[in-house]
Amino acid sequence: MELKFCLFISALLFSIGFVGAVTRKNAILVLIGIELMLNAANINFIVFWKYAAPHDAGGLMFPLFSIAVAAAEAAVGLALIIAAYRHFKTTDISQMNRLKG
Repeated sequence: MELKFCLFISALLFSIGFVGAVTRKNAILVLIGIELMLNAANINFIVFWKYAAPHDAGGLMFPLFSIAVAAAEAAVGLALIIAAYRHFKTTDISQMNRLKG
């Protein structure tokens, strides 16, 4: 695939994720938007590795580390959402405006 096409797809995916994370009120949909942005960054890492140094395996470490961070972020984020749901009885982030219970 061509570099410009891959970067366009990555920018489109990042834009969709950003709009989804900023405009949604549901906490789970905000997490999905953040995951889309992380996937767009992974696409950029892999595309630039492919075109810069395809024979160097060190370029693949950045996306692997990013995927590990995204998995940890999803686990912690979902745990926080479940805890907030148990307290507030909603996943609407505009109604979760108190820090103490």
